Amino acid sequence: MVAIIIINGLVSGGVYALLALGFALVFGVARIMNMAHTAFYAVAAFIVYGISVMLGVHYLVGVILGIIVPVIMGAAFYRFALDRVKQHELAVVILSLALAVLFQEVLLVIFGSEFRGIPPFVTGFMQISGVRIAYQQLFALGISIVCLALVWLLLLKTKLGISIRAISQDKEIANLAGINVTKFSMITVAISIALAGITAVVIAPIQTITPHMWIPPMITVLAAVIIGGVGSFGGAIIGAFVLSFSEVAFTTLVPMGGWLKGTVSLVAMVIVLLLKPEGLFGTVFEEERL
Repeated sequence: MVAIIIINGLVSGGVYALLALGFALVFGVARIMNMAHTAFYAVAAFIVYGISVMLGVHYLVGVILGIIVPVIMGAAFYRFALDRVKQHELAVVILSLALAVLFQEVLLVIFGSEFRGIPPFVTGFMQISGVRIAYQQLFALGISIVCLALVWLLLLKTKLGISIRAISQDKEIANLAGINVTKFSMITVAISIALAGITAVVIAPIQTITPHMWIPPMITVLAAVIIGGVGSFGGAIIGAFVLSFSEVAFTTLVPMGGWLKGTVSLVAMVIVLLLKPEGLFGTVFEEERL
């Protein structure tokens, strides 16, 4: 039982962590709450499905397009829509939610509402502590860890990462220091959606895909960012793994827990907002101190 919780918690935690880090990056740098973040994840999954399953093209082509196409779409959406209303938080939330629902409806028209699946591109199973685990799950976990490590190195060791962190800490001072805030915000959006696309292409063969698949992870991502602390990239990752293990333990130990899995994130988010609104590792923005 414990082995099942640990293994499944690590796999789903890696997925949640990639999505949460991408969401936290955009919010920290551009101060945008992009509610369409996981909708790009759904679009990427269906691109892979359409190319590799429906058209029969090599899976690698679907993987590449599943990452590149959402990045282009997301960058265009930020440049021509969100960037124009980013000073108005409610407008950003409404606009991004509208885009997410639009994506969902388009996918419903094209693919229908049926549950669909993508064959694993890493086949086979292995036994770990008596638990049968698919190589595709281990592959997804490995890719998640590698991507998290690469983004972390980018943030700590490169000029791009230093600029991103500077903007997230104080946009005005970063601008005065000669950092092009608009340019780096666009780059951050591209990185964020690329992480969502990578998550989709490695996790899609493990689970069924539907046009509504963006909703559950969006709730978990929001909860992870709030628990970890708004403005904290590392906190978003820790919050994602905390929620992942909590959800897996709940669904494993509680009868019919799978039907109530989403309540774990919602309850955790409400508790943190009531007791510690800035989260475990978050910072209080200057305007909130006034």
